Amino acid sequence: MSGRRPALPRLPGERVLEEAAGARQRCGSGGSVPGTLLCTNRRVAFVPAQAPGSSRPFLPSEHEVALPCIRELVAGSSFTKPKVLTGASTLKFIPEELSLFCRDFRLLRFSFHENGLAPQAFRVANAIAQAREAAAWLADAGEGCDGACPEEDEEEEDEEGEEEEEEDEDGSSATLLFESLRDWEKELKRLGAAGWRVSAVNERFDMAPSLPRYLWVPSGLLDHDLKRLFAHFEERRVPRLCWHHPGGSDLLRAAGFHAGSEPGSEDARCLEALLLGGRGPCVLVRTAELPGPADIQLAHLKLRALCLPGAAAEEKWLSALEGTRWLDHVRSCLRKAVEVAALLAGRRCSVLLQEPSDRDLNCLLASLVQLLGDPHSRTLPGFQSLLQREWVAAGHPFPHRLGLLRCDSPWEEAPVFLLFLDCTWQLVRQFPAAFGFTEAYLLALHDSSFTPYFSTFLFSCQRQRGHGSPHQPRSQSYRPVSGGREPSAAALPEVWEWGLRYSQQQRERFRNPAGAAGPLGAPGAAEPQPSPASPWTGAGPGPVFVLTKGALSAQALPWRSGRPPPHHSRWAPSLESLEEPGGGRPPPGLLLPCAAGPSVRLWARCYLRGLPEAQRGRFAPSPAGLAEELLLLQDRLSALTA
Repeated sequence: MSGRRPALPRLPGERVLEEAAGARQRCGSGGSVPGTLLCTNRRVAFVPAQAPGSSRPFLPSEHEVALPCIRELVAGSSFTKPKVLTGASTLKFIPEELSLFCRDFRLLRFSFHENGLAPQAFRVANAIAQAREAAAWLADAGEGCDGACPEEDEEEEDEEGEEEEEEDEDGSSATLLFESLRDWEKELKRLGAAGWRVSAVNERFDMAPSLPRYLWVPSGLLDHDLKRLFAHFEERRVPRLCWHHPGGSDLLRAAGFHAGSEPGSEDARCLEALLLGGRGPCVLVRTAELPGPADIQLAHLKLRALCLPGAAAEEKWLSALEGTRWLDHVRSCLRKAVEVAALLAGRRCSVLLQEPSDRDLNCLLASLVQLLGDPHSRTLPGFQSLLQREWVAAGHPFPHRLGLLRCDSPWEEAPVFLLFLDCTWQLVRQFPAAFGFTEAYLLALHDSSFTPYFSTFLFSCQRQRGHGSPHQPRSQSYRPVSGGREPSAAALPEVWEWGLRYSQQQRERFRNPAGAAGPLGAPGAAEPQPSPASPWTGAGPGPVFVLTKGALSAQALPWRSGRPPPHHSRWAPSLESLEEPGGGRPPPGLLLPCAAGPSVRLWARCYLRGLPEAQRGRFAPSPAGLAEELLLLQDRLSALTA
């Protein structure tokens, strides 16, 4: 290959370990692209040979993979059988091809021709194998970061101003990070949640280390009384508001009741004020009916194995797909979210999502319910703000669940977040006009979750993210890090800064021009919907029910277990009487997807990327690529009809 290779856009603290100029990346069409294969201390990157006049270099996910995302590295040669490379293995032949099997279902294949590439191929193969083992994972060092932002000069500030317009286009500047009191107050005002306030009771993380600094709690409940409740819940994760429905219903989430808890009469009064206080009945929704983390991990492993070349015969592939149970888990989550969303939209009540840890399935279910019931969360900035609040700020353990830490035990890994993205894709497919983002955006978010150079998925809670830094919110805008300085937690960009990784043309494909576009009115401008006549008549002033298998049944709360249950606990309305207040169509803005067998499909563009022949005609990267794929499909059609 003649000429200089394109410059590699460096990440903070990144350095090139080895490179192989003249390598070729194999394409799904059967051809290959010439370029330069590089191994750095952060990733493996392939820089294609660029045509003159091309835009500034960028590395889309088709050409790069972060080191933690590489599941298996295989070297191949025509003279010997393929060898799986590890940091401790010894390569005894010159590789003709390298295959990178990725955790995100991609299969990257690079070939080396005989034109003097033998030494480079040998060195780059060994460098990739050793870098996977020896690289200092940013997440491992996250807790030791000093949290101080590097100094910025005037030139960097000018660059930030130039990129501000681009951020507006991809929703970055409108995304709330929920690290400041202002963000929580702004969102609460948008929801129009009268009777609720922002509490700073956990501002120092001394009440619950895994909860965010700020919580939404009833206005009539003082922080002094709220402190009584933390000890009665697992991991001290007390009930708090997630979302307020315009009709008056409230969605709350909490961990399970502590087994050894014995609340006194004053504690019980405060807890009843939090769950029941003047807002109608409370419905407990437990996640026991949903797949657990271990079930999700097992299904994901089976799905990943099935999506490798030659994993199953074509005639048995669909039955093998059902055997993974991944689609069953998607259906279960969608059904439960529909039940909760319909309950909130049907009548005024409080719904409490309760999971033993409150850090996995509660994140998934709370987010899905809001996608079904809140049109703002279906916009691009609204969706990103939703993920920041219900996943990042709420303390989902991303590094453990995604397997981004070397010290992880196998049982800790469970891609709950990826299951949520699949559920979201099902909604986008069934209701394309209701969403302001596209499948391309979800695919970019899926791939970015395995990328360790964004702070969004590197930490398990806000306390860990801000360890050693003052209790002041970081800027929403990414400020470049100078030279070879190792990045701190505060210096790393958020994943929402899409302009750092994707070109303008790619980011344009993130938005759905026919879907929801932008915020729906000013914060707090929406008028609350009138609440229909309540079917809870006769149930008493503060009844508690539990939603199990689509049916409501009476429930005595644990602190009442020693007393005779009140009379109203023997009565419960049917769920059907709550779902359709007018007996007709669903309320405006509410999505009710179909979760029946055929309606839930495989996310082919994500999971079948390791099968190039299955991708033709599905995801062309450009108009020229689409035209090429159309020609290929026309040729296949002509061959079949000949």
